Amino acid sequence: MIFSNKLKISIEEIKLISTYNTMNTAEKWHGTTIVLLRKNNETVVAGDGQVSLGNTVLKSKAKKVRKIEKRGVIAGFAGSTADALTLFERLEAKLEKHAGNLPRAAVELAKDWRSDKFLRRLEALMAVADKENSFIISGTGDVLEPEGDVIGIGSGGNYALAAGKVLIESNISAEEVAKKAIKVAADICVFTNENVKVEKI
Repeated sequence: MIFSNKLKISIEEIKLISTYNTMNTAEKWHGTTIVLLRKNNETVVAGDGQVSLGNTVLKSKAKKVRKIEKRGVIAGFAGSTADALTLFERLEAKLEKHAGNLPRAAVELAKDWRSDKFLRRLEALMAVADKENSFIISGTGDVLEPEGDVIGIGSGGNYALAAGKVLIESNISAEEVAKKAIKVAADICVFTNENVKVEKI
C-alpha cells in the first residue's frame, strides 16, 4: 500500500514536470526575422535561416519564405516552423477558394485562425503580399496593412524594418535591400543569422 501511494505520487510528479517542460519549451521557441518590401514594381520577401530553442541553434538553413506561383503571392513566417507551414497550406487553400483574392483570403484565414480550436494553438506571424497588397496576419484575428513599403516581423523584425526603410531610398534593387536588411538584423539579434532566403514577384 505504501509502495502504491509512493508510485502514485511519483507518476503525478512526472506528469507535472512533463507539462511544465512542454509549456516551457513552447515559450522558448525562436524562429526568424522576415522583411517584406516593394520597390520599382518588384515585391520581395526575405528571411534568415536560424531556428532556435532557447539558447540552442537547432537549424541554420531553414526556409521561412514561400511563393505560390499560381496566384502570384509570397509569404514569410515568424515563429514555429511547423506551425508556419500549416498556416501556409491554409493560406494557399483560401487563395484557391477566393480565386487569388489576397485581401479576402487573408481576412478569412485570420478569422479561422482566431476561432478554430486547432489553429488557435499555432504560434506564428505571417507577412504576405501580392503585386498590389501587403499584409501582416496574426493569430488574434488581425489583418494589418502597414503604411509604407516595408514590413518587418519576428525576433529581429524591428531591426530589419529600420534598415529596410533606410536602404529602400538607395539605388540598389529590392532584392538587395531585403538581403541587406536581414544581415543588419543578424548583426544585432542573436536569434537571426545571415543565411538569407528570398522569394519575389
